Parts: sequence; C-alpha cells; structure tokens
Amino acid sequence: MIILKTPAEIEIMAEASRVVAEVLEIVRKEVRPGISTDDLDRLAEKEIRARGATPAFKGYRNYPKTLCASVNEQVVHGIPSGRKLKDGDIIGLDLGAIVGGFYGDSAVTVAVGPVPKKIAALVQVTEESLYLGIEQAVVGNRLTDISHAVQRHIESAGYAVVTEFVGHGIGRQLHEEPQVPNYGKPRQGPRLQSGMVLAIEPMVNMGGSAVRVLEDRWTAVTADGSWSAHFEHTIAIQPSGPARVLSRRVAGDI
Repeated sequence: MIILKTPAEIEIMAEASRVVAEVLEIVRKEVRPGISTDDLDRLAEKEIRARGATPAFKGYRNYPKTLCASVNEQVVHGIPSGRKLKDGDIIGLDLGAIVGGFYGDSAVTVAVGPVPKKIAALVQVTEESLYLGIEQAVVGNRLTDISHAVQRHIESAGYAVVTEFVGHGIGRQLHEEPQVPNYGKPRQGPRLQSGMVLAIEPMVNMGGSAVRVLEDRWTAVTADGSWSAHFEHTIAIQPSGPARVLSRRVAGDI
C-alpha cells in the first residue's frame, strides 16, 4: 500500500532530509586522500546526533554503521572501515536520518582528487539521470515515467543501469511502497499523486549491470569489476508543478 503524506508530515520529512543534506555536505567536504571511510562514518554520526536526529541506517537490519561508503567498484551499501581513500578513487556516500519518526535519505558520489575523464563522465551522467527522473515526478504521470527517464539517459551514454537495487517510497519507514526502479517502459505502474514521497536513486555501472554481494552480506559490487556511481534524493510530489526535493544539498547541488 502506498501511504500518502499530509503537508504536516512532509514538513517533518523535510526536516529529516535537511539534516541528511547538511551532514552529507559536511562529509563530502572531508573526502580527500588519506582519510578512512571509518573517519567519514564517525563524522556523519556525530553531525546527525548534534542536530537532534537519529542515524537511520545504524542498526537497520543489523547494519553496523551510520554511513554507507561505497568505493569504486562498490555499488551500494559499502560498510565503512579502516580503508583509506586515495587519489583517483570515487566514493558513494549514502546517508539517512530520522526526525520526529520520519525518515530522510540521500546519496552523492564524490571524486577523491582528480579522476580520469571517463570516471568523471560516469558520475556526471548518473547525477543528471537523477534529476531527469525527478522531472517526471509530477501528478498525473505514472511511476515508470521516472524509471524510463533515468534508464534512457544512462543507456544513451553507454552505461548500464543496476536492476537488482531500486529506489523506494519513504516515510515512517525507511523503505515503503512503491518500489522505484531505474528502468522500465513509460506509462506503467501507479499514477503519481500529491503526497507521495519517494527516494529516487540511480545506480549506474561503467560495465555490465550485474552485481554481487560480498561475504559481509551488505557490500554490493559490480560483477565485472567496473566502477559504479550512485545518487539519491528524497522528493515529495506536489499538488501541482515540479516535485519538491526535500534533500537538496546546501551547496554543490544542481
């Protein structure tokens, strides 16, 4: 069942998403050669709690950390560790927070120092696909209009859409109905309505679409070792006009 949110509930979700956006921006600015993903995780938890919010991921289905930190060929759900970043890496930072019983969720992929043009292009196209999907999140469209816009942009650039993980509804639970795939034919699925709140999150591989999960039961990596990028926003569909991006970052955002 898709749960529509009231305007008051959306405002609470906007606050949770604002916390996520602020903390992601703080963490993003600390990404540099020599810092460990554990360092970034500790910073994220400290900053979330300093804002009176609760980390959404820590303890969720026994996930052990606050931040998901996915480096290079890691697609999503990378567990922070003592691994130190180095020049030329990319890292996906995925973060969630709870405020007033409601969730916010967002992700960004960041380059660690200079990266090759082909890697920078992967990151750019992935972020562009997110915003093209958001453009379709308007009353009267159908769910897969979002999916199709994402897939079309990604595949036209020669990349592969990850199909084993998808976006999702969000509210009092981190994952609610409906699932939001990053692929599909247009004009299918439920009709979009005001009050729907969705986490749209393209995951894009340079090589094939297949992924596998490591023995830690969380970290998903590309099956062929190619690099991957990930972006995500929590958005609310409005009665008219474009969707409201609840997790828009303070800086560095389109």
